[in-house]
Amino acid sequence: MTVQDSRQKYTPYLVAALVVVAVLAVVFLIIRNPAEETTAEPTTEAQTGQVALSGDAQAIAEARGLSPDDVVAALKTYVPSGQPDEYVIFSSGGHSGQVLVIGVPSMRLLKVIGVFTPEPWQGWGYGAESTMKVLEEGRVNGRDVLWADTHHPALSETNGDYDGDWLFINDKANARVAVIDLRDFETKQIVKNPIALNDHGGTMVTPNTDWVIEGGQYAAPLGWKYASLDQYAEEYRGMVTFWKFDRESGRILPEESFALELPPYWQDLCDAGKKVSDGWVFCNSFNTEMATGGVEEGNPPFEAGASQRDMDYLHIINLNKAAELVAAGKYEEVNGFKVLPLDVLTAEKVLFFAPEPKSPHGVDVAPNGDYLVVSGKLDPHVTVYSFEKIMQAIEAGPTETDEYGVPILNFDDVVEAQVEVGLGPLHTQFDNQGYAYTSLFLDSAVARWTLGGDYAEKNPDEPWTLVSKIPVNYNIGHLVAAEGDTVDPDGKYLVALNKWAIDRFVNVGPLLPQNFQLIDISQPGTQMQLLYDMPIGLGEPHYAQMIKADKLHAWEVYPEVGWDPHTQSKSPYATMPGEERVERNGNTVEIWMTAVRSHFTPEHIEIKKGDHVIWHITNIERAKDATHGFALPGYNINLSIEPGETVTFEFDAVEDGVFSYYCTEFCSALHLEMTGYLLVQP
Repeated sequence: MTVQDSRQKYTPYLVAALVVVAVLAVVFLIIRNPAEETTAEPTTEAQTGQVALSGDAQAIAEARGLSPDDVVAALKTYVPSGQPDEYVIFSSGGHSGQVLVIGVPSMRLLKVIGVFTPEPWQGWGYGAESTMKVLEEGRVNGRDVLWADTHHPALSETNGDYDGDWLFINDKANARVAVIDLRDFETKQIVKNPIALNDHGGTMVTPNTDWVIEGGQYAAPLGWKYASLDQYAEEYRGMVTFWKFDRESGRILPEESFALELPPYWQDLCDAGKKVSDGWVFCNSFNTEMATGGVEEGNPPFEAGASQRDMDYLHIINLNKAAELVAAGKYEEVNGFKVLPLDVLTAEKVLFFAPEPKSPHGVDVAPNGDYLVVSGKLDPHVTVYSFEKIMQAIEAGPTETDEYGVPILNFDDVVEAQVEVGLGPLHTQFDNQGYAYTSLFLDSAVARWTLGGDYAEKNPDEPWTLVSKIPVNYNIGHLVAAEGDTVDPDGKYLVALNKWAIDRFVNVGPLLPQNFQLIDISQPGTQMQLLYDMPIGLGEPHYAQMIKADKLHAWEVYPEVGWDPHTQSKSPYATMPGEERVERNGNTVEIWMTAVRSHFTPEHIEIKKGDHVIWHITNIERAKDATHGFALPGYNINLSIEPGETVTFEFDAVEDGVFSYYCTEFCSALHLEMTGYLLVQP
């Protein structure tokens, strides 16, 4: 069959696939420059011998000005229609307050999970009792806070490896943590930190998800109290909170959680130890100068005042010991929350400091838990700490303390190596070949360098050495490798989370998207290849984690008809066909309704102005993706009801009139007829 014949017989999508394959044949016959840093791996005769040339494909490549690397990159990211991606990224949604779900290598946006902010398509925060309860958990002093700045998602782990069960995400702006159930990709819980107003260093988990870590950010009096900046050293404090997570209930248990009172340095990102360092937690800090700003008063601005010293402090925390002290009752309470005081931490040898190059923004634990990588934004090196050396220094007994009595380990005693990687190093991820990857904010690049120790056996390059860099566009912050912060990284792909997207996409006005760039890191040595630019039209995503797709086991429909997603059990209000009804009890009207293609039952509901309405709707469908929506104009009700789900909402009928409710999710050929009337008598 000729290409022309296939165009007539097959869909345009299949034609596109044939063209791509033909383009690959052209690429394989083009002489390539082996010295170019971002080239793909060499082509073998077996590869070239399997595909015939296509004049059409060559013409398309020439007309679009595609280089051989362009075409190879396109082929590496192409996922045919109907085929799933190999990996899934969970990315923070930044100021949207949500979580983004992205497929890799296609870089297709699969879903936006409603978390801290109402999300209309899923009906998140628009009437459904289950979603309203979760958002109400995130109130601050009884007030609704319906925006957030999500920063650091964390997948649940078993023995230090992603298990695909749960996802956690923090809200930097309001010091909140959310729990997402990956059986249905919906948020089940929000907890508000009772001692802090904002955070940053969350939400990393311990290797078996016993604890969810929420590090602080800007020092303040604990418990949201007032103190003058003149009393900064005496009254202001930092913190790190350890939220106890219960897998059986799928909830954080605030009554079993606790925090540490820390000096008023600005704590940043935290990471949990693993394998040999399991039971320990490591957090960065900056502004050990305890600068308080005040340019309007003639003081140095924060960016200058907080960058005076050559060193800040890596916080080294014995989490197991801290938990024992809490169990022994050696805590105080702040706003009813357990806090281990700073003097207890020092007396009981829970907290230690190690100097780290100034203004660090990340601490990342290597897969075996044996090394900690710290990047100081104002130092061109990554500094690698040895956990073994840290333990030896603690055992030997530190001889120096800070002004709050925290022991300081000697820098030279605990450092394993320093690797010069470039300007503005921030964050590090790992692969399965003994390489580490560090984002370089000022260089707008990703540095690839070798680990030493046992990792050195996995590649031929010299340990603790910069191997190569690949430029990214532009001003990279975080980066994520496939399972790159677990005990068993996959390698293969890395994504650069870039803050700027100048000249990358069509101009959409002064506010530009973020830019996620997919990079192939499967080849050893100097070969890394940029594959794809993905605009992110929600700002500003910060961090992401990438999991193998086959570790996720999301439901296609809820386990049985009448399911309550909030409790993950059958709802007492589940309604089966023939059980639909409307009941009045005084001024309260209760409705039991079913939804199925293509009608609601009942279709007519008549009430009186002033009635309190309790409305239950059960989607009795069992077919995959047979979702129904429900919109009730005038009352701000907008629901998404997935197959098998029962939804309950309540409102007061304060407006009389005729209100047509309808299905918002296109569900069948008679979708427009899936409607009904709510008649509210004056």
